Amino acid sequence: MSAVWPVARAAVRRRRVQTVVIGVVVLLSTTMIVVALGLLAASSGPFDHAYAKQSGSQLTASYDRSKVTDAQLTAAARSAAAVAGPFAQATLELDRTQLMDSLVTVGRADPGGAVDRLNVWKGRWATKPGEIVLNRNPVDIEGRGGPQLNGTMTAGGRTLTIVGFAYSVSQSADAWVTPEQMNALHPTATQMLYRFAHAATNADVTAGQQGVTAGLPSDALIGTQSYLALRAMAAGEPNTFVPFLMVFGWLGLAVAVLIVANVVSGAVVAGFKHIGVLKSLGFTPTQVMAVYLGMISIPAVIGCAAGVVLGNVLATSLLTRAFENYGAGGLGVPIWVDIATLLGVPALVALSALLPALRARSLSAAQAISAGSAPRAGRGLRVQRSLSGTRLPRAVSLGLGMPFARPGRTALTLAAVVLGVTSVTLAVGLGKSLTTYQTAASRADAVDLTMFAGQSGAEGEAPPPGAPPGAKLTDAEDEAVLRATPGVTSVAASTDMGMRLPGTRTDVRVSFYRGDFDQLGYRILAGRWFDGPGQVVVSERFLRQRGLAVGDTITLQSRGKSVRAQIVGKAMYNSGDEALSNWATLALIAPELRANLYEVNVKPGTDLDAVVKAVQAKDSGLEETPGQDPGTFVAVVLATVVLLTLMLGTVAALGVFNTVVLNTRERRRDLGMLKSIGMTPAQVTAMVVTSMAAVGAVGGLLGIPLGIVAHRLVVPAMANGAQIELPDFMLEVYPAGLLALLVLAGIVIAAAGAYFPARTAARATIAEVLHNE
Repeated sequence: MSAVWPVARAAVRRRRVQTVVIGVVVLLSTTMIVVALGLLAASSGPFDHAYAKQSGSQLTASYDRSKVTDAQLTAAARSAAAVAGPFAQATLELDRTQLMDSLVTVGRADPGGAVDRLNVWKGRWATKPGEIVLNRNPVDIEGRGGPQLNGTMTAGGRTLTIVGFAYSVSQSADAWVTPEQMNALHPTATQMLYRFAHAATNADVTAGQQGVTAGLPSDALIGTQSYLALRAMAAGEPNTFVPFLMVFGWLGLAVAVLIVANVVSGAVVAGFKHIGVLKSLGFTPTQVMAVYLGMISIPAVIGCAAGVVLGNVLATSLLTRAFENYGAGGLGVPIWVDIATLLGVPALVALSALLPALRARSLSAAQAISAGSAPRAGRGLRVQRSLSGTRLPRAVSLGLGMPFARPGRTALTLAAVVLGVTSVTLAVGLGKSLTTYQTAASRADAVDLTMFAGQSGAEGEAPPPGAPPGAKLTDAEDEAVLRATPGVTSVAASTDMGMRLPGTRTDVRVSFYRGDFDQLGYRILAGRWFDGPGQVVVSERFLRQRGLAVGDTITLQSRGKSVRAQIVGKAMYNSGDEALSNWATLALIAPELRANLYEVNVKPGTDLDAVVKAVQAKDSGLEETPGQDPGTFVAVVLATVVLLTLMLGTVAALGVFNTVVLNTRERRRDLGMLKSIGMTPAQVTAMVVTSMAAVGAVGGLLGIPLGIVAHRLVVPAMANGAQIELPDFMLEVYPAGLLALLVLAGIVIAAAGAYFPARTAARATIAEVLHNE
């Protein structure tokens, strides 16, 4: 076999175009596969590792201290595998100079225990009254305006010294103090932390919750947090990318297989004499087969190795950003993904080359040397003759018959075009669905004018230090001014407040509306709008992250007050930490607050500048603010999709390019004869491009349905990963006009790939073509 390697290398150098095509195609498809498999394999690994290291709480529960005793909670918790608590808990309000509104604070004697072992990464644990430890991630950068070690803060009306920073992967609290200090803070809740023998699914956690609450008063439990919700939040971003990366990766690999099979098949046909010479020199049939497999494997292995490196770089960047809060700074693609890809992709490429290589192996030396390079008269010639009787230009009729001369090669080229059109169709649909959703969810362009009245506060209260001047008139007077302004059709007043769900440390931003809030562009997906006190509307992400559903009741806490609110509807917006409610609910918590934002819609054609001037003439404190920002996530996804689509479209065009190169080389004698009887270079170009454009048209018709099916599978999978809900109508994104344009995509891909080799063939002189005949 020592002679095989130099011959294979010489074949690689001689067929440079084919070598580059195979290397590029394998590189791109390998990159996408490594990124997709890496994200899929590691999407929850860092979270699970951090949870196991800290023995994180699988269920964090808060109980009403007035309804249940510590002894009852301890007795009921016997069914759990491990327990920490009971810990007294209070929600401490902060003064207005702090960055946060409140702190969920727990009294713990030490950071250890069977559940939720805290990582005190800076300073020390609180050991006496007057000290507090804050929950902060070690990867967070301390800003000058944030709390500092040994600094002080006012919480719950008391000045406390910050003696340490700790981190809880369970997110069980914002801060911790000694049990003695907590008694002085008048706790209203008791925290329990549980781990169960079985907690892999929501059903397992629910069953565990039922076990540890059995026998307790029905209204004692006021809030819970499942670790599965935290896990889903952590894996949300990488899981959003996985579906379309997987699809594009497999499409790219399929195109690579088709092109490789086409390249080797064409190389065998075009190299009949080369095969005969090799066998005449003493090469065995197996050595000849090895030459052709080596010719393909060399660029495939190089492309695969480069693709693995590039895929690791991209996947590591995504995973590090997504899981930096869990100490995943050095997170990368699992080694088995790299090994499987390095072995599997070249093997698959070699397997696709095996069948045509076996053909080269089976040819005898005499058979190979005597074989002509041009295809035999057959189906292609018969089709061309039948088309010659039509009114089509002769160059077009000859071009339409060319694909039938090599039906196997045409089928492989057609399949590559089909996959290219499939990727374009998927990308267009994906872009339209995501753009439509983001526009609706962000309410971009749904509100004509937004007026800001200053930071929310009580009527007549001075704004906090550094805040812009507030409105001059009262809340009711400002709303009346806006409604009386010519051209205004609707006004919705709102204010927001940071509130807490018992059992969690995440702030929930509740926006309280009054007026024409149903004109603000929110789309109700389930349930209804609120129409009374104690009602909220939330997003799909809010429900998933907390294991809730429309109809459930939650408890909201702020300013030392609690209100039980029923979830009456689900609206389309992106935030998982925001809820919508009405002015009647605000009156139960903070009736003194005024609206700080007015969202206004006007009649079509109304001059917005004139409206602003008219309003500010009566209240100069009202300021116009920008509307809703659609965000950047969809833009990032769309940019990635466009890039992948361009790559796959280019790869499919390279497949056509390779086919045309092979066809024109095989038919050089026919092309010379046609030019000798008067066919112009332009007609030669038209004939060759037409042959592939016909294949592209058929590929467009076949690829569009596949792209639509892929869109129907990928978009819901992405929505599920992102924890959002896409209405069915947002999947109906293929009108008839767009489908007609997508058919043209196949023609464009095929024509673009055929043009340059067609021009090269057209420029060849008659003497150059026929001098060896």
